[in-house]
Amino acid sequence: MKALSIRQPWAWAILHAGKNIENRTWFQSFRGRIVIHAGKSIDKLAVQLLRAKGYDVPINLPTGALVGEVTITGCVNNHHGRDVDSEWAEPGYCFTLADPKPYDNPIPYTGKLGFFKIEKGE
Repeated sequence: MKALSIRQPWAWAILHAGKNIENRTWFQSFRGRIVIHAGKSIDKLAVQLLRAKGYDVPINLPTGALVGEVTITGCVNNHHGRDVDSEWAEPGYCFTLADPKPYDNPIPYTGKLGFFKIEKGE
């Protein structure tokens, strides 16, 4: 199965707060289920931003771990910043996401840049 590293709190927002877009600078044609890997670092400014918007972001976000799964349903060119109707969309490429499923327990794992493969049983 493919996986994608996403910094916290964005990985949490995909799995728990309805974040239905993953913003990237690159196009991808893959559609299907992926594992969300929470990267090793936390964007503290983003945590503050989400809390200011009313999201109950946990104090202890898991990092360096596989934290759940989501389905990529598309990739939209949003270079003008108005082609995707989502509060989460930013200019660039927007991976559209659906059906998030958080794992009950994070699984420690080393991430990589871009998509990377997770073997069954890991």
